Amino acid sequence: MKTSSKNMLILAAVVLMAALPLLFVKGDFGGADDAAEEMIKTLHPSYEPWFSSLIEPPPETESMLFALQAALGAGFIGYTIGLFKGRATKRSND
Repeated sequence: MKTSSKNMLILAAVVLMAALPLLFVKGDFGGADDAAEEMIKTLHPSYEPWFSSLIEPPPETESMLFALQAALGAGFIGYTIGLFKGRATKRSND
């Protein structure tokens, strides 16, 4: 099998793995903060929060910021691993 056709199969598999759950899984994708707030209200109904958020972005913006944070973290980790791998390779070749 040629490399380009192999890459296309891998790409198709990745796209399917990302798209199929979005199409077939029906559920409420609430966050951990919402679940914790509901649990607190259940366990201690008279609880009053100490403060409230200064701004509350729309859910789409909140999700985008979370995804951006995850991407930046993954990029930083990948860069660091590559840097250390490059340094180790350079040392072993000297």
